[in-house]
Amino acid sequence: MELLLRENSDLQTRLSSTERELLISKSRIEQLERENADLQTRLSSTERELLVSKSRIEQLERENAEKPKVAFYTALTDTGYVGPHNTDTILKYSKLFTNIGNAYNPATGFFTSPVKGVYYLRFTVCGNHTGLMGVFVFKNNQKIMLTDEIMEKVSVEHVTNSVVLELKAGDTIHLVLPSTYSVYDDGDNHSTFSGSLLFPLEDFV
Repeated sequence: MELLLRENSDLQTRLSSTERELLISKSRIEQLERENADLQTRLSSTERELLVSKSRIEQLERENAEKPKVAFYTALTDTGYVGPHNTDTILKYSKLFTNIGNAYNPATGFFTSPVKGVYYLRFTVCGNHTGLMGVFVFKNNQKIMLTDEIMEKVSVEHVTNSVVLELKAGDTIHLVLPSTYSVYDDGDNHSTFSGSLLFPLEDFV
């Protein structure tokens, strides 16, 4: 009888221990299941954010690839003096160093805006004589400015100016030598004309 009682007590102890271990195991399983569910949620959220980021990167890459690129840099001539003439004369900057977008035409001296946007245009003219030196800036047929200087003695002098203009597609910019004015250029490229698209503008209906 005592042996049976001891065996029974031992079994009860083992059962209680086993039940506690089972409860601990169930609690641990539930904890792991919650942690797994949380990880699944975080993974799904991260994957969605990654997809959104990839989509945005692709969009920006497309926008950058589609963005027009316009820049030119040119000098006037190697022959020395240009002018004076009896009439205003369009200056044809014939030495073309940069022409991204092919918007400047050295044969005509005209820069033609390929897209609507804001453009930065800069020019330098040189004098090496006495008298008047300078240029008009024209937008289409509209005179924008005159930059000039009176040369009182024969010496190499420069004047530089720039404009920022909003242009529509097809607008033109060119430089004009006023009548009785002269400018100078040679292989050192004293007289230059350059420009670039700062940013395009959209047409809103």
